Amino acid sequence: MAKSKSNNVTAAMYDTLVRPVITEKSMVSSEAGKVVFIVPLSATKNDVKSAVEAIFNVKVEKVNTIKQFGKVKSFRGHEGKRSDFKKAIITLADGQNIDVTTGI
Repeated sequence: MAKSKSNNVTAAMYDTLVRPVITEKSMVSSEAGKVVFIVPLSATKNDVKSAVEAIFNVKVEKVNTIKQFGKVKSFRGHEGKRSDFKKAIITLADGQNIDVTTGI
């Protein structure tokens, strides 16, 4: 007996999608069927694709990842470094959408 996709969701898949990126640019791209998430630095494109498909029950066409290196900033005379992070831009199939404002 085959399991449905909703039963295959594991805790590791929820850990793969750290949080959605909610900016003006990401909201404009959501109209074109793209969704942006912050993911762990160790996450691969296949990890992100399988997590999004399992959690949201949508068809993913493509995943692009961007590694953003942390900046060195000064705060009250002390120098510090922001953390590195990785963004994943997920392109959904036609007719599919995810409402990131409602949460997971």
